[in-house]
Amino acid sequence: MAEITASMVKDLRELTGLGMMECKKALVEADGDIKAAEDALRIKSGAKAGKAASRIAAEGVVASFISADRKTGALVEVNCETDFVAKNDDFNNFAKEVAQAVAQQNPSDVAALSVMKLASGSTIEETRQGLVMKLGENIAVRRFVRFSSAGQMAVYLHGTKIGVLVDYTGGEESLGKDIAMHIAASKPVCVSREQVPADLLAKEREIYTAQAAESGKPANIVEKMVEGRITKYLAEVTLVGQPFVKDPDMTVEKLLASKGAQVNAFQMFVVGEGIEKRSTDFAAEVAAAAKV
Repeated sequence: MAEITASMVKDLRELTGLGMMECKKALVEADGDIKAAEDALRIKSGAKAGKAASRIAAEGVVASFISADRKTGALVEVNCETDFVAKNDDFNNFAKEVAQAVAQQNPSDVAALSVMKLASGSTIEETRQGLVMKLGENIAVRRFVRFSSAGQMAVYLHGTKIGVLVDYTGGEESLGKDIAMHIAASKPVCVSREQVPADLLAKEREIYTAQAAESGKPANIVEKMVEGRITKYLAEVTLVGQPFVKDPDMTVEKLLASKGAQVNAFQMFVVGEGIEKRSTDFAAEVAAAAKV
C-alpha cells in the first residue's frame, strides 16, 4: 500500500475543499492515487472539479506584444526562481523583447525562438545566459503563443502574472480589452461548446452520472439530471456561455452579438501554471526551524 503523506492530504484538500479525514480516507482507498481519490470524493460529495488542479508555483512574468495595426499579437511566459528577480527591470525588459520577437519573427517552437536575434544583435539564448550570470538565477522562456488574423488583437495583463491574448472580429478596441479582462477573471476553457475537449466532457459526464445515480431516482430522471448538469457545465467553461463579468445579466455571447463581433481564439497564461514547486514537509520544516 502506498504511503499517504501529509502533503498528499493537503493537496487533495485544496482540490476538493473537503475535510482532512475524508481526504485521507479517500487516498487510502485509492492507494495514494490523488486523481482517483479526487474523482471518488466528487462522486460522494457532489463537489466541482478541483480549482487547484494546476499548481501555481514557479516565479516569472507574462509579457505581450501587439503590432501597430493590431493584426498580430504574442504572449510569452518567462520563468525565474524568485519573485525578487521577477520584479527586476532587466528581466522584465527581456520578456517584453521576447514577446516582440515572437510576434515579428514567428518561431515554430521554443528551440527555434532561442536562436532568433533581438535588436541588440544577440540571440535570445545569449541574452538569457547573460541574465543568468547577472542575476544569479536560472531563467527560462517556457512558452509562447502567436496569433495573426484578418481581425484584430486585444491583450489584458493582470500585473505580470496573468496574460490574455484575444483574436476577435468586429466591435471596437474597447470590446476586445473587455473580453480579455473577462477571460482573465472567469477563466473559460474555450470559446464555444463545440471546442470543449471530448475527454474533458466525457469525464464530467461520468462524474455527473455517478453523482445522479446516488440519488436512487429512476434511470430516465437520472438521465435528465445529467443532461441538466452538462448544460450548466458547458455554460460555465465556455466563453460565450459565461455571464459577462462587467454585466452578469448578459452572457458574453449576447454581448458579442450586440456588437456584431465574434471571438476567433484566445489564450491565457498564468505564471507557473502546472509547474510543481519543490516543497518541504510542513512538520519537517518546523522541526528544522526549531533546530536553528
